[in-house]
Amino acid sequence: MILKNHPEQCEPGLADSMSFSMSDWSIHVASWRDYTHLSQLERACFPAEDLWPFWDLIGVLTLPGIVRLKALVGEQMVGFIAGERDLETRIGWVTTLGVMPEHRRLGIALALLAACERDLDMPIIRLSVRESNRAAICLYEGQGYAIINRWKKYYVGGEDALVFEKRR
Repeated sequence: MILKNHPEQCEPGLADSMSFSMSDWSIHVASWRDYTHLSQLERACFPAEDLWPFWDLIGVLTLPGIVRLKALVGEQMVGFIAGERDLETRIGWVTTLGVMPEHRRLGIALALLAACERDLDMPIIRLSVRESNRAAICLYEGQGYAIINRWKKYYVGGEDALVFEKRR
């Protein structure tokens, strides 16, 4: 099923109004040493039912071939993104993206997404998001992603996931 984008539902200028200054933060490759900080970030960014369990967090921080990037303010992790490549289909998947609530709207999510897309180096990038997550949907639509599918009752609690795709 292909769904049409509805950018008019986004707050006008939401993505455009985000400042993009790296003077206070920077992006680095994450490692297993970031487990505690990533776990804290997950709890701050996602509902309890969406939290990744221990082994998923360890996997995203250690498995080969995974793109894993963190945004730091000083020594504090304030954002994280991960992605993986399907070399057979030439599709990259953004598997998670989160920014601490007090550090949102500073361009951190945009910078993490751009860096992950670059590092995935795939002609097609996909991701999924809760259909109720308007802020994320607006961010992705503003970066050229389009809805290509709906996964019914994908999330705990029965909410659908919207699958977005960007062709580069």
